[in-house]
Amino acid sequence: MKIKVLVTISSLVATTLLAVDSPPVGGAAPDFSLTDAKGKTHSLSEYKGKYVVLEWFNKDCPFSKKHYVTGNMQKLQTAWTAKGVVWLTVISSAPGTQGYVSAAEENDYMKQMNAKPTAALLDPDGDLGHLYGAKTTPHMFIIDPKGMLIYNGAIDSTSSPDPADIPNSTNYVNAALSEALAGKPVANPATNAYGCSVKYKK
Repeated sequence: MKIKVLVTISSLVATTLLAVDSPPVGGAAPDFSLTDAKGKTHSLSEYKGKYVVLEWFNKDCPFSKKHYVTGNMQKLQTAWTAKGVVWLTVISSAPGTQGYVSAAEENDYMKQMNAKPTAALLDPDGDLGHLYGAKTTPHMFIIDPKGMLIYNGAIDSTSSPDPADIPNSTNYVNAALSEALAGKPVANPATNAYGCSVKYKK
């Protein structure tokens, strides 16, 4: 299954739809083509041979804020992209809702927060979000170099918006990438994502 969505603005919406089920861990990750906040189109197939992280994001969600105001997400982005991992932040909120941003606003926010993803993908129609069954912000997916989904779930083990909980939590994404790049199986390939519901169109 392949979708192609060309968008020039990013949108974050305050109404929610039930997301479809995510593709199964261990199965092929669905291909997609989507435009980022700088106008460049990215497809999963172009990153074959690399690990890819998909991070669903809403700048106004306290659960997403938790990992940005502390620099936790930026630290992960910087560390793993330096090792060749492709990190794609995805914004699936619809226009007029919580977290909706234009491309310019998203670029300004990423600069302000010193965020270091490979790209911020704009998904205001929710096509990519529904394709992966993204339910929360954050909701994290990891795809291996063969295009197989090896992780789906929460960023860490503490479902709280409190930044003080980060040091005492197990970061599932960091652990999964560390294991995978060391040639080991991912110990926790599926966890329950927590956070704000993705603000899909009605």
